[in-house]
Amino acid sequence: MRREKDLSKRQQIEESNEKLSLLREQTDKLEAEASELAERRDKLNERFKKLRGETTELKLERDKANEKVRELKLKRDEAKAAIHQRIEELKDIRQEIKNLADKKPSKPLQFLQEQFDSIEWKIQTTSLSLQEEKELVEQVRQTETQLKVYRKLAHLRQKSLELQTEIKTLQAEGKTCHEALTEIAQKSQECHQKMLAKIEESKKIKAEADSLHKTFVQTREKTRPFQEQIAYTLNKMRQLKGEIREEQQKEKKQSEETIRNELEKQAREKLKRGQKLTWEEFQLLAEKGIEP
Repeated sequence: MRREKDLSKRQQIEESNEKLSLLREQTDKLEAEASELAERRDKLNERFKKLRGETTELKLERDKANEKVRELKLKRDEAKAAIHQRIEELKDIRQEIKNLADKKPSKPLQFLQEQFDSIEWKIQTTSLSLQEEKELVEQVRQTETQLKVYRKLAHLRQKSLELQTEIKTLQAEGKTCHEALTEIAQKSQECHQKMLAKIEESKKIKAEADSLHKTFVQTREKTRPFQEQIAYTLNKMRQLKGEIREEQQKEKKQSEETIRNELEKQAREKLKRGQKLTWEEFQLLAEKGIEP
């Protein structure tokens, strides 16, 4: 009967082993699927991280370009304001030149200068009467007045040339600033477009990674019933094996007890017949408190 029970339990253990094999196969399949999902998710997250870094770099590059554009615009506007100021000054000077031109003496500059020098020399080197000196001094004053017109015209014309040079320099500077800021603004726009493209790509990759993570969690969740069944089956197998061991030990103990009883009976009969006992029979009777 016990042997039949042992066979039944061993059969259950064998069936449990077969069940465990199937359960582990299904669990391994799901774990492999989950592992593949995790690997794909991690690669996407790594790509997302890289895109975030590239986006940050593009943003910094764009912001730096925009700051440079602002500086160049300010410089260009300052050049425009300076040009406008100098144009107004040039207009005033040209008007003043025009006004002075109407007052320009009929005699040439060289003639007036020679006349001025001649009179001055005469005053300094000739003995003159008071009236003659007075007349010459008046001539010097009149000549000097006419010379001042020429000198003022020369000064204004020089200033006009300087202003024109400054205007050309400022215009060239403004043009350079405008060309530079146009180029940098284009670069800024390109950086901005690249940044937007990477942000859009990042969103798609993040969404895909999140979706894979959700599927990964669901797949891992599917393994739970199998793992519970595996744990249950292993526990059941341990229980069956324990019961078999207990029954085997009980059977062994009973078998040993039967043998001991037989030996004891045999020893008692030998003792009654006065036959010599074996060491084992002697020990057995001694344990029972029987003096051989």
